[in-house]
Order: sequence, then C-alpha cells, then structure tokens
Amino acid sequence: MRTRYALLYCSAIAMFSSCEKLDDFLGHPNTDGEDTAKTVELKNHSKTPTFAKVAPEFSDIEIYSLLSSEDKLAGSPDFIYGSMADGTGLLKEADGTYTLINNIEADYAIARIKLDETFKPVSGEYILNAEATAETAQCSGTLVTPEEHGFGPIYLSGGEWNGSLNGVFAVDPYKSAENASVATILPAMGKFITEQAVPLSKEAYPGKTVVLIGDDHSDNDIPSGQLGMYVGPRGDLNSGSLYGLKVLNDSIMYEMDMAEGESYEAEFVELNEVGSTDLLDAEAKEKGVMGFSRVEDIDWRRGVVSNHREIYFCVTGRKTDALLGKGTAFGRIYKVVLDENDPLKGTITCVLDGDKLDGMAKNFLSPDNITVTKNYAYIQEDPAATPDSPEKTHYARLYQYNLNTGELKTVLECDQASAVAQGYGNLDTTWEIEGMIDVSDIIGVEDSFVICFQNHGWVPADGSAFTDPKANMDPNSNKEGSQLFVIKGLGR
Repeated sequence: MRTRYALLYCSAIAMFSSCEKLDDFLGHPNTDGEDTAKTVELKNHSKTPTFAKVAPEFSDIEIYSLLSSEDKLAGSPDFIYGSMADGTGLLKEADGTYTLINNIEADYAIARIKLDETFKPVSGEYILNAEATAETAQCSGTLVTPEEHGFGPIYLSGGEWNGSLNGVFAVDPYKSAENASVATILPAMGKFITEQAVPLSKEAYPGKTVVLIGDDHSDNDIPSGQLGMYVGPRGDLNSGSLYGLKVLNDSIMYEMDMAEGESYEAEFVELNEVGSTDLLDAEAKEKGVMGFSRVEDIDWRRGVVSNHREIYFCVTGRKTDALLGKGTAFGRIYKVVLDENDPLKGTITCVLDGDKLDGMAKNFLSPDNITVTKNYAYIQEDPAATPDSPEKTHYARLYQYNLNTGELKTVLECDQASAVAQGYGNLDTTWEIEGMIDVSDIIGVEDSFVICFQNHGWVPADGSAFTDPKANMDPNSNKEGSQLFVIKGLGR
C-alpha cells in the first residue's frame, strides 16, 4: 500500500527586507525580467520502459517512468532501488526540491529519494535497514503532516511478514541515514501483522488522533485479519487505546455473511493484548472482532469533513477449501462510515465483492492497495489467487471506482508480455501494483499520482541482486526489481 500527502517547509519570509529579494525567494521574475524558478516537468527519467497496457477509456492519461532498479542516480551512483517497492510519501521542500519516502518491502527497508525542482530523481539512500526492522517487511505507509493530521511530519510504516517486529514503525523522514539501523516501534498500536496504519484528518475528530490499522493475517482455515483502530489525544501515538471492529448483527459470523451493498451496524471494541501477535488475535476472536481474509491497504475519502470519516479498505483474499463461505477468495472492498461524534461507532458495507462472479467486481484478482480521493477510489491488484474464470485471467490491474455512481473501470494492466519480449522478467510470475498516492497539490500538476510496480521475476542478467547492501546485507535477498512512475490525467 502506500503513503499519503505532503508537507511544504517554508523559511521565514520576514527575513527578506525588500520586495525584490522576496520575489527572488518565491521564484518570481527578477528585476531583469528573467524567470529563475524551475518548475515540474514530467517526463521519463528511467532507462526502463513503462510496461503498462492502458484501457481505451483512459487513453489520454500520461505515464512517466521515473526510476527503476537498473538506474544509477547522479547524486548517489551506488544506490540501488531495491526489491518490491511499496508504500510512498512525498514532501516538498522550501528550496523547491522534493523528498520521496518509499518502502522497499522485500529488502525490509525504507528509502529516501531526492528529486529536483523538475521532479527528476537525483539521489537516494536508506533511512531504515533490515537490521533495524529485524528483517520485517515494510509494506504500506502513511506520511503524517501538520497540514493534514495536525502533527508530524512522521512516516508510519506497516511491519508485516518474515521478521519478528510486527506492528507500526514510526520514522522521521529527515533522520540521518547513518542511523538506518535504529527503529522506533509504536507498541500501543499492537502487534498486528501490519500492512498499513492510516491516521484520519485533523478535522475528522478534533483533538483526537484516530489511526486505522490493517492486519494482514493469512490464516488458511478461519478469516483472521482484523481492522484495528488506535485512538489517542492529538499527536499522541503512545498512550491511547487499541480497538477492533465488531459487526453488531448476530447473523453475521464471517465476512462472507455480509452481502454486497448491505450496510451493518458496527462498533470498535477495546483490545488490551497489544504486546503479542498471538494473544492479540485470540483476544480479538474472543470479543467477536470480525475476521477478514487479509486486511490490506486503507484510505479515507477527501473533500468535505464528513467525507473524512468515510473509510475504504481492501481485503485481498485467500483461496482455500476451508475458507469457502467464510473469507473472500478473490478480494473485497469495504466501506466503513464512522459516527460524527464517536469514532468507535459506525457502519460497514461491502461495496465490491470479487467472489460474486456475475457482479461488478467479477474481474478482481486480489485487490491489495487503495487510494481514495474526493470522487474515486483507485484499487491496485496483487494477483495472489489462482484465477478460475476468464474474467480473472489477467495480470495486475489498476481500477477506478466512482464513489458517487458505483461505476468500476479498468485503468491499466501490467504489460508483462511486452516486458518479457524486451528481456524483463517472465510470464509465470505476476507483478504487483503498489504505493499509489495523489501528488497533485504537492507538485502543482492537477490529477497526478505516484505509483510503483513490483516486477516479480525480473532479476539482473549477471545473476546479482537488485538489493542495496546498505538496505540489506543478506546475500540470499530477493533479487527482483521495482519501478516508480508518475501518472498524469487521472481524475480526483
């Protein structure tokens, strides 16, 4: 999944004593009539092509390849953009440059990539490495800022698979790369098998910090992924309380008992076993917290303040005989609407059901990440399940779901056939689409998004690995590459 939003750091304008100097500082034309400001110029900067098959209805969008694992950046030629790029966050700096925070999932690390004023990547380094994370995969993430959330900046990252540090990592986006082996965990948010942690806006519940947490628990017999919630005072990520979502309907035992389009009353019940993954899971089950087949990415709707309490999350699904009728096999998208005054009360609705083979989402093959704007949800796939119908027989797709009309459209699909023809990867291992964030207001280009591909099966021709040793020293690391793009022209 992925990260959200930006912070513009401004130096004190009062230090400038003349209009001429102020104009120079703001990038306005100087007294000689020359415009010294550099502005964003979206274009391809990577040597790796863009392997995306765009649907005819979206033929007017523009996709630019910014960075890939085979690229060398001028400011840091030894930096390697590692394996399985995932969650992202973007900051605009006072000097007009940009800082991108990017989870590198399979290297158990977090990268910081600098882009110049034109949005060209110029250097990269790792601010959290595999030693710090105990080789725990860093999946989706959220950039917290004062403008959006009322505190920060801080980057929240989900610690999920492989290592022992399940839970929520808190990372200073400006921390020194020399301290990459030092991590901060937020114990109060629990040891979920964490995919994502997403704070709501500062307007959603004034004076409070409300964080939704996705538990990517992949049990083969009982749906066990929970939707968690942390509630504390504004800006306090340590002393608040943890809760899990419970459906208040005696006829709803499993997630598949909830029919697409039907809304159900729900509440968040308190959980106390925050220090143990197993004990937390057991307590949640004992208290009737709803289990889903892998809660993945989460986001909330933009626009008017009431939208900020409208939350969408992906359940990616798991296909086993024991889960049939209990947990989704091919994936679902849920909407949770929280009470205006009490975040612990609300309703839940399955808005898109990938197991309904004659339904709107019949093409779904493991929706994994979601990005929500004012009018749309953009759903990204990780095709983990084996397709059992022609509609599901495809590579990873990006979908657009209209929040106003309920219409679902395919935006693009990974073009692995073209990639293989040019020597990138194979047709047997499907790629994933990850880390999409809306950067329109940050870079000043309307309808613009950053997005990542995890190019499974693409490895260096010489047998080495697309792994930076400053991120991960394991010689047996995942060798596969990643790509970073900008998409321009998608509606918000």
